[in-house]
Amino acid sequence: MKITRNAALLFFLAVPPVAAQMPAATGQIYDKLVIRNALVIDGTGNPVRGPYDITVEDGLITAMGRHNPNRAVEADRVIDAAGMYVMPGIVDLHGHIMFSRNGEPMPRDYVYKLWLSHGITTIRDPGSGEGLDTVVAHAELSRDNRIDAPTIIPYRTFPGAATPDEAREKVRELQRSGAAGLKVFILPPDIFAAMMDEANRIGLPVAVDLKIQEIDALAAAQAGVRTIEHWYGIPDAAIPGPQEFPLSYNYDNELDRFRWAGDIWRQADPELLSAVIDTMLAHGVSWDPTFAVYEANRDLTRARNLPWFDDYALPNVMEFFEPDPSRHGSYHFDWTTSDEIMWANNFRIWMSWVKEYAGRGGNVTVGSDAGYIYHLYGFGTIREMELHQEAGFHPLEVIQQATSNGARALGLSNTGVVRVGYEADIAIVNGNPLHNLKVLYGTGVDVVENGEIIHRGGVRYTIKDGIVYDSPALLEEVAQMVRNARTDRSTAP
Repeated sequence: MKITRNAALLFFLAVPPVAAQMPAATGQIYDKLVIRNALVIDGTGNPVRGPYDITVEDGLITAMGRHNPNRAVEADRVIDAAGMYVMPGIVDLHGHIMFSRNGEPMPRDYVYKLWLSHGITTIRDPGSGEGLDTVVAHAELSRDNRIDAPTIIPYRTFPGAATPDEAREKVRELQRSGAAGLKVFILPPDIFAAMMDEANRIGLPVAVDLKIQEIDALAAAQAGVRTIEHWYGIPDAAIPGPQEFPLSYNYDNELDRFRWAGDIWRQADPELLSAVIDTMLAHGVSWDPTFAVYEANRDLTRARNLPWFDDYALPNVMEFFEPDPSRHGSYHFDWTTSDEIMWANNFRIWMSWVKEYAGRGGNVTVGSDAGYIYHLYGFGTIREMELHQEAGFHPLEVIQQATSNGARALGLSNTGVVRVGYEADIAIVNGNPLHNLKVLYGTGVDVVENGEIIHRGGVRYTIKDGIVYDSPALLEEVAQMVRNARTDRSTAP
């Protein structure tokens, strides 16, 4: 299979012991694959075209043409996509690789198969608790079709430094270790400046999760960051003076931190915000808002009772979500009606500025940040797309944000679009996602056809680098993992 991914992947080294811990890959490679009779959403914002026949060879799309039912097809595999929609594979810019939750291990392919079954063909891991060496090794294994996983772009959380010189050396060390980029949290300004200067010098992209600190979105954009995650630092830069916290506020108390984050967009001055947006635009920053991971803040009951939890959420994942001050993101132990109303208003203002950013030419992307706050892998990415539509984006724009915009943010010029010459990263969907993004959920939707209610939807096939995955089969494997885990718990002494 031809490999044309980001040059950063050349750093990867296979680690045989890691491969031994993973099940064998089930994705199938064909010398020549033809997808017939498909309606195509190309991922660039263009309207649907087709039906087309799409030819895939050596991991690339090599031909696309109008479907002719009388034309003979010679191929090693033919997929009949009649009545289905082909779109680019989803690029999730905020996908944490996790092998345990709540102190208990999970099957190592659990998260990967949830992603793949939802048409997600590329993830940027913005810093995994599993360690850079493991994530880099898994990226190599995925690339070589030795595990079932999306293409992995491994970022590493910058660990901090005592001096500017040490910061520069750590940047170089992380690149040598295989990091394709850095994710940065709170740093002193001198350390941040040195880290950014060195990262820019060696061409290592930086994503920032700014939290509350001296560095805001203005300083980050001017320093050359590639992406801003969530919202941190953007409204902050448009508030003269400190945010209006209660005097008892403690940032390290997560209930305080997340409760009062729900009031920050209201406090931002619109004229100053407009100037912040202009600075981000001038420096080519991509904004990865991750709306969905915060949705529990505006409707906790909904978040705790999502329908896919029954079949696809492991018991220890659900336990991790439950309130516990010792766990990150598990802060809903005194969450009030007033909090939900404040956050609902916060969402409206936040979404309006994301829409404004895109309207002025900014690159908006889709990232899920699943594994926290009642937010399940794969399903959470689709929910993020729905919330982009709620923000006012046309479904064609939403799919563009989830595909080609994500590739653009990662510097990948050969994925995110269904077009000749691009990687065969494709989702074949059993329904029209432009009519209803819910058809992308693995749980599907009920529709009326010929006067009868039938169940359809879901991604039928996910194709990554030309490797074909049966998405419903992957979901059934996940469901079996969940059944096994529940059985083990019920029979434990």
